[in-house]
Amino acid sequence: MIGRILSCAPFIALGIGRLVDLEGSTRHTASKGIGPARPGVIASGVAFVVGGVSVLFGIWGDLGALLLMITLIPLTFLVHQFWAERDPNAKQMELAMFMKNIALIGGCVLLFSFFARDKFGFGLPYTITDGAFSFR
Repeated sequence: MIGRILSCAPFIALGIGRLVDLEGSTRHTASKGIGPARPGVIASGVAFVVGGVSVLFGIWGDLGALLLMITLIPLTFLVHQFWAERDPNAKQMELAMFMKNIALIGGCVLLFSFFARDKFGFGLPYTITDGAFSFR
């Protein structure tokens, strides 16, 4: 549960922040050359809140993790284009944000696999019981 809280809190906070400061978030998104900015900001904000709450409470957690992943993938490549930056400092910052998002996508894949294993019986091919690995 601690892991779910720590991994979902940033998504929920970011989503709420985007929706509360809709004008600022829209300006920032538009400055990156992404359009239409306002619908995208609203959609991503709602997706982060819904996906984060879903994973946090384990209510359709697999779909919540999938929603977070599907939202993060295009945002990562559209917003953090480090390869297009000319300023070395801006390039470094965009690279760091890009790699952070890649790590978050990886975390969403892990969350999805854990929820899917519980729900459908697939996922990681082993369990840990009494400190020992057992393979299926």
